[in-house]
Amino acid sequence: MASDLHLREQAIIDTVAALDQRISERFPDSGLSKLCGQLLDVAEKSAVRAAGIGKSVWWIRICGYMLAILVVALVVGMIWLITHSVKFKDEAIGWTDLISTFDAGTSALIVLGATIYFLISLEIRIKRRRALVAVHELRSIAHVVDMHQLTKDPERMLGNYQYTDHSPREAMTPMQLNRYLDYCTEMLSLIGKIAALYVQRFDDPMAVAAVSEVEQLTTGLSRKIWQKIVMLSQIIEFQSGQGNCIIAAPIPADTASAEKASEKALPEDDELAQQRPN
Repeated sequence: MASDLHLREQAIIDTVAALDQRISERFPDSGLSKLCGQLLDVAEKSAVRAAGIGKSVWWIRICGYMLAILVVALVVGMIWLITHSVKFKDEAIGWTDLISTFDAGTSALIVLGATIYFLISLEIRIKRRRALVAVHELRSIAHVVDMHQLTKDPERMLGNYQYTDHSPREAMTPMQLNRYLDYCTEMLSLIGKIAALYVQRFDDPMAVAAVSEVEQLTTGLSRKIWQKIVMLSQIIEFQSGQGNCIIAAPIPADTASAEKASEKALPEDDELAQQRPN
């Protein structure tokens, strides 16, 4: 039963594809939509990359097997030489020759053993390099997701929010901002799942540690975004219920229009607050 507990690549790809479609429908031509499209490309390649990371490097394995056979043959020959009275050209091998042969054989065994160890470690290093490159790509995408939500602050929805000349202008309604932030958390969660795919068949400690760092990063970023979502939900609740919180209208880029728009509330948001669309 435990062997069936694993991440399915196609299920993750389908989830990312559905998220990409949802973002494209609600925020067409947005930076987040394009970023999710890139994440979908990474997810589609993740199955092949994960298989490549977990797959054996056969040319290294073949060289290792050949050296192992040579080591076994050398050991058998040394044992046979020591335990038998062997004569060459009617002359018995003396202890001096036997010790010299044993010393040469031991040196050869050490060299062959070191070569086999090098080949084994070389295969691990190649797989580890592949995994770390793939994980680094996901780490970069996670930071880009964080940059997209960096200026999406719920306080900008308040009617008494004081804008400066260089303050980011928010053109979203509260419900749109809620969906935007929620999409960011979903992307971060899927980034962690894709990272886990790369070490599902490769349990190298360094690769697993790199994946754990990505998962911790995405979890921390998601927690920060959820704090914004909770605050925004309180604003929407005030707006639709008690009406004690004034929600500012989306503010255009130009300052003159922004001052007029900041004095108007958004009555249509009351209806949007009653439901949570996809």
